[in-house]
This record gives sequence, C-alpha cells and structure tokens, in this order.
Amino acid sequence: MRDTSADRRRYDQATKALDAPLAIVDLDAFDANAESLERRAAGKPIRVASKSVRCRALLERALERDGFRGVMSYTLPEAIWLVRHGVRDVLVAYPSTDRAALAELASDPRLASAITVLVDSTAHLDHVDTSRAGGGERIRVCLELDTSYRALGGRVRVGPLRSPLRTPAQLAEAARSVTRRPGFRLVGLMAYEGHVAGVGDRVPGRPLRSAAVRLMQSASRAELAVRRAAAVEAVRAIEPDLEFVNGGGTGSVESTVAEEAVTEVAAGSGLFVPTLFDHYRSFTGRPAALFAQPVVRRPGVGVVTVLGGGYPASGVAGRDRLPTPELPAGLRYHRDEGPGEVQTPLIGTAADDLLLGDKVWFRHAKSGELCERFDRLHLVAGDQVVDTVPTYRGEGQTFL
Repeated sequence: MRDTSADRRRYDQATKALDAPLAIVDLDAFDANAESLERRAAGKPIRVASKSVRCRALLERALERDGFRGVMSYTLPEAIWLVRHGVRDVLVAYPSTDRAALAELASDPRLASAITVLVDSTAHLDHVDTSRAGGGERIRVCLELDTSYRALGGRVRVGPLRSPLRTPAQLAEAARSVTRRPGFRLVGLMAYEGHVAGVGDRVPGRPLRSAAVRLMQSASRAELAVRRAAAVEAVRAIEPDLEFVNGGGTGSVESTVAEEAVTEVAAGSGLFVPTLFDHYRSFTGRPAALFAQPVVRRPGVGVVTVLGGGYPASGVAGRDRLPTPELPAGLRYHRDEGPGEVQTPLIGTAADDLLLGDKVWFRHAKSGELCERFDRLHLVAGDQVVDTVPTYRGEGQTFL
C-alpha cells in the first residue's frame, strides 16, 4: 500500500516556499503510470488524450516515450495550436463546426497533413465544404462507430450517446460518402467504449453494483469485438489504405488492444489517475496530479476551513464528481457542506494537527479538468520542484 504520509512530506517539502492554492504533478508517478499504460497496451501505440492532460509540456513528455504516438484532441482550434507547436499527428475526437478553424485547416498544407477530423454524417462534410473559404486542401477524415451495448431487443441501452453510425452497413455507406466526395480523404475509424473504459468495476461498499458492471462490461466487450471487426472489414473494403483504427480508453486498454482490428488505443487519464479511476480490477495507478488549498480557519475541534476547492468534475452530478481531500489522511466533507467556491470546511481528527497556512492536498475526480483551474503545474521529483510549466490556461488557451 502506498505510504501517503511519505507523499505528504515530499509534497510539503517540495512546495514549502510556495503559497497555496497550487497544483503539482508528481513526475515519478506520471512516468510510472505511462510505463504501466505501455505494458497494458502490449506493443500497440497509445494516442494520448489531450483533454486529460491540458499541458503541452506533459503531452510532450508522454510523446517522447516509445509507446505513445499522436494526440487525441478535443477541439479543432486546439489541434491547430498543437500542430503550430510541433505536434505532427492529431485526431480531433469530436466533430467541429468552427468555421474559422475549418477554413484555416483547408488552407494550410501543414495543418491538413497533420490533423484528422471526426465526422459521422454527410452534414459534417457539408459544413466543412461551406466553411472552406476557398481553401483547397484535402481534409483527413475519421468515422466514429457507436459502441453502446443494447439488450432486450434494444430496450436497454448502456454507453455514451455519440455517433449515429452503429452497424457495419452504416459505416460502409458513410465511408462511400467520404471517398466519393472531392476534398476529403478517409484515413481512420474510431470507437470509444466509454461504458467500459470509464466506469470502474470495483466500487467500495457496492458489491452488487460492481458485479452488475462487470457482467455488463463482459457482455459489451464480446459484442463490440465482433461488431467492430465487421465494421473495420466493411470500411476497408471501400478504403483499403485506412491508416488507423482507434479504440478504448484508460480503463479498457487490455481488452481493446486484444482485438486484432484495433491498431491503436487512446489513453490520458491513466497518466494523472484521478479518483474516478481508483476502482478498476484490471489496473492500479499512482495518483500523479494533486492540488493544494491552504488552511485559513479553524472553526472548532476537528474542523478546518481551506480556501476555495469547489472544483466539481463534469458528468452526472454526484459526490463522486467532487475533489477528494487526500492528504493528510482522515479529512472529509461535512454531510451538509461540500467544496465551496471560496471556502471549504473539512472535518476529521487530522484537522486538529493543521495550522493556518498548512496545505491540504486534494485529488480531482477527473483528469485534465484540474488544469482549467490553474495556470501552471509545479513538477515534483522526489521532494523537489524541478520545473514549473504552464497549463493550456497558462498559455492563454481556453478551447472550451
């Protein structure tokens, strides 16, 4: 078991000259997580998901490793910005309707050769064409397969509501639409099984839910492996030179790369390991990204108040979307209060040992969203800050 008291001593020592609020990334943990992802990927390349990192220096650190290749970005303006800063392969994993960015993409050979956009309908192709503003570059296109699991004749549906393209026949028709259309080139297929990759199957204190999740995921993996293979075969019959088939995420690396049809896997949260990724049987990561809030009040015995901390994660609202007070161990939210916009009360016996100005270390529920709150990350090795690097926000970039 990880010695959290030793981690706290290291982080406090490394940042003793720095006032909180602040955010750190433990490089030893980050690198260990990257190595674990490579091992789990079993030789297939990992496309690093930028939305889970949102810091160019750490994206570059991951891409320097042999097992990582290319970036999966979340907006087209972000992809353009990354390519302008030297990234050579970016898949935009969500459709874009940004007319200015599409015009820039269609007018720049360097961008057009490095960026792949996602489409799931001819309407997306139409929008690109009406946005070209005279740009004649061929646009690299990736199609997305719906991965949701359906049972009882479709009456039960589990999985993200993403692409309308579900069957091999639908993918084949979409592929024909792209290949017949001047100005486009079909290069990839993507399928994100979020209900497997992003849902933990070992939830503490909820054995029945965990068992149900495992049953669902097992059935879904089996169904999807067959359907994804057929979809890839159908698309390759139309475009034999398909460059990549992307699938998975941090929580499904092993099962996704086991499919012969998949050529690469996406992962990003596995580098930082936020709290939503604590409850998987298939892997255990090391928390690498934390933020510290200072103690500013001592309202009473067993209670301290820290500055700020109200950084909930996106998704369905619930306590699992709240930051977790990690260090010192033994702190928790009061049942009637959560993390606040400007102050956060915490209770527990550990509160009595904290003084004004001491740091309480938190982990975010999700990964890259932490970087939307901080303009820099202090990179820690051992008990020293070895570098301080800007987040996207610190570079003046807010893509969403």
